[in-house]
Amino acid sequence: MTQQLHIFFFPFMAHGHTIPFIDLAILFATKGVKSTIIATPSNAPHIKKVTHKANKIGYQIDTLVIKFPAVEAGLPDGCDDTDKVPSPDMMPKFFLAVEMLKQPLSDLLEQHCPHCLVADMFFPWTTEVAAMFKIPRIVFHGTCVFSLSAMEHVRLYQPHKSKETFTIPNFPGDDIKMTTAELQDYVKQETWRTKLFNDSKETESECFGVIVNSFYELESVYADHYTDFLGRRAWYVGPISLSTKGVINKAERGKQYSSIEEHECLKWLQSKDRNSVVYICFGSTTNFVDSQLMEIAKGLEASGQQFVWVVRKEKESNDEKGKENWLLEFEKRMEGKGLVIRGWAPQVLILENEAIGGFVTHCGWNSILESVTAGVPVITWPVAAEQFYNEKLSVEVLKIGVGVGVGARKWKRLVGDFVKSEAIEKAVKEIMVGEKAMEMRNRAKRFADMAKKAVEDGGSSESHLNALIGELSSIAMKTCK
Repeated sequence: MTQQLHIFFFPFMAHGHTIPFIDLAILFATKGVKSTIIATPSNAPHIKKVTHKANKIGYQIDTLVIKFPAVEAGLPDGCDDTDKVPSPDMMPKFFLAVEMLKQPLSDLLEQHCPHCLVADMFFPWTTEVAAMFKIPRIVFHGTCVFSLSAMEHVRLYQPHKSKETFTIPNFPGDDIKMTTAELQDYVKQETWRTKLFNDSKETESECFGVIVNSFYELESVYADHYTDFLGRRAWYVGPISLSTKGVINKAERGKQYSSIEEHECLKWLQSKDRNSVVYICFGSTTNFVDSQLMEIAKGLEASGQQFVWVVRKEKESNDEKGKENWLLEFEKRMEGKGLVIRGWAPQVLILENEAIGGFVTHCGWNSILESVTAGVPVITWPVAAEQFYNEKLSVEVLKIGVGVGVGARKWKRLVGDFVKSEAIEKAVKEIMVGEKAMEMRNRAKRFADMAKKAVEDGGSSESHLNALIGELSSIAMKTCK
C-alpha cells in the first residue's frame, strides 16, 4: 500500500502570511496529501475554523499547536502574533522568540514524522532543522517571482550605493528603475533585519525549492530568470485561492471584526452598476494618521466615484472621538454613494463583485494577486516590505494599474507616506473613467482568464503542483525509517 504523503506547513505569525499558508495546505489536501498546519495558541482556533469546511468534505487537514516562548524572549505572555506586539521596537524580541522555536519544531517533526516541511521565508533556520530529519524544506514566499528576483539583484549588485535612481542590474525585460527611497530600510543600512533578510534569500538556493503563489503565464520571463540565472528551483501553483474555491469559505479567511455584515456589503454592491465602484483597502498592517484619512475622503468625494473604503488607522492621540465625528459626517454626506467599513472586509468577495471597477491597494502580494484573479485594475500606493517591487510589476510590466502619485514614493514600514487629495482624485478618475481605464480593465480581465486556466486540469499551476507532489512522493519512503 502506498504511504500517504504528509506535509507540515509552518506560517509566520502574521495575518498576511497565515491566509495564503492555509490556502496552500488546503490545496495540497485536495490532492490527497495529509496537511498539518503548525500554529501558535492564539492563531490555532482561527485556522481550525477556516479549515473546518475542507475537513467536513473529507480532506485531511490537521492543526498542531506550538508553544510560543514570548515570556522567555522578553515579550508579554500570550504575545504570539505580530498584531499583539506592543510596539515596533519590540519586534527584535518577537523574532528572537521565533528562533527559539527550533527545539519545539524538532520535537514535532520527531513525533509526527512528516515527509516534507513547507516553511515561511522568515524561518531560514528551518532548512537546517529539516535536514536533521532528512526531509526536504520548501520555502513558501508571500510574493511574486518578479519581486523575489528583483530584490535578489538589488541585494547582490547593490546599485543604490552609487546612485539615488538606478536601473536594476542584469534584470530581464524592460528597464526597471527604482530609487533608494523605495528600498527597505534594512537594505540601505545594517539593522537587525538585515541578517534575517540575507539568510532568507540565501536559503532559497540551499533548500529543496520555492513555492510561489503566482502562475507562470503572469510572469514567465521572470520565472525563467529565477531558475536559469539565479539558480532557484520553483513551482508556481497559484492563484491558490482559485484552486480552493468551494473548499473554503472566503468570508472566513480573514479577521472577523467588522462594522458591517458581509451580506450587507454585498447587497449594497449588487445595487450598483458594473465597474462603477472603486474599492479602497490597505491590508491588515498599514496605518494612516487622521490627516491622511481626511485627504483620502476628500479625494474620493472630489472624484465623484462610488466607493467601498476599509478604514484602519494609527492613533495620533488617545482622542478617537474627533476622528469618528468627521468620518461619521463624511459617511452621512456620502450615503448611497460610498460605504465605509471599519475593521475587516471580505476582500475576495468584494473584488469578485462585478460592480468593482478599480482597487486602491498598498500592493501587498495577496491583494495584487486577488485583483488579478478578479480582473480588477489597481491604483498602487506601496508602503513597505516588497510592495514597491510589486507596484513595478503591476504598473510597468502588466500595465494594469496607475500609481497614486509622487507623494507615496518613500518606504515607510507601517505608516503610509502622505498623499494629497488632488493626487488621489486624479488616480481614482484615471482608473475608473475613460479609454485608458477601459484598456487597463480589459488587460486585467485577460490575466483573470489566464489565472482560471492555470488552475484547471492541465493548466500550468495544476501541472506544477502535480509535479511537486510526485517528486516529494518519490522520496517519501526514504524518510522516517
